[in-house]
Amino acid sequence: MALSDEQIERYSRHIILKEVGVKGQKKLLESKVLIIGAGGLGAPVAMYLAAAGVGTIGIVDADEVDLSNLQRQIIHGTADVGKPKVQSAKETMNAMNPDVKVNTYHIFVDSTNIRELIREYDFVIDGTDNFPAKFLINDACVMEKKPFCHAGIIRFKGQLMTYIPGQGPCYRCVFKDPPPKDAVPTCKQAGVIGAMGGVIGSLQAMEAVKYIIGQGQNLVGRLLTYDALNNDFHSIKLPAPNGKCPVCGNNPTITELIDYEQQECAEAQHGKDL
Repeated sequence: MALSDEQIERYSRHIILKEVGVKGQKKLLESKVLIIGAGGLGAPVAMYLAAAGVGTIGIVDADEVDLSNLQRQIIHGTADVGKPKVQSAKETMNAMNPDVKVNTYHIFVDSTNIRELIREYDFVIDGTDNFPAKFLINDACVMEKKPFCHAGIIRFKGQLMTYIPGQGPCYRCVFKDPPPKDAVPTCKQAGVIGAMGGVIGSLQAMEAVKYIIGQGQNLVGRLLTYDALNNDFHSIKLPAPNGKCPVCGNNPTITELIDYEQQECAEAQHGKDL
């Protein structure tokens, strides 16, 4: 495919980068990324991937826009309150970049539909806010051999890691099982500073872009944490893939997806002791 004059101008700051160039931009335009969750993390991911020219972006979210979302979910506006988040996100993305095809899924993701949802995409973004969804995404991506980027935010803290099949530990290798119900405060109870979604979500978008263009190092085998109050980024080396992991190990015991009881999560809290 040849880039049009308009595309060459639109993506000119990418094209002049030797790591991207015309070849890398074409890879972006031909790629497909699925974002599960159009909230605090998914909003900036969707905007930056659309701006970057990722050709097909899927957005999955069953919720409608609420006034309390607008403090951090920057893809939505006041006029969007009451709209399905996927509709609001698509309108913003298409207004930004008509090159992008946006597929919307106004549904809850569960064990009956996630494998089919992720199958046609090259990379998956976990923008969810609950532990059951995060383990479901991990297990489905392992089973379908799909790379994905996990992230979580709470208060003034955030974290992310990337899984690429055959290259490093999966989310379950690191965190094993969802925490007991009520063991950690929910995001609604604990709060989150709005810009944290932008910081961590932008890093998730960068992970997807690097994977697609085949440049740099993804966060495979590392957990990147950020403490905004102390201006501290910390890269934690994770253990090697666990051969006894029940989903990606040598003899998997989880061969069917599990729908755990839903609970909003404090993801960075769950990972703080690593």
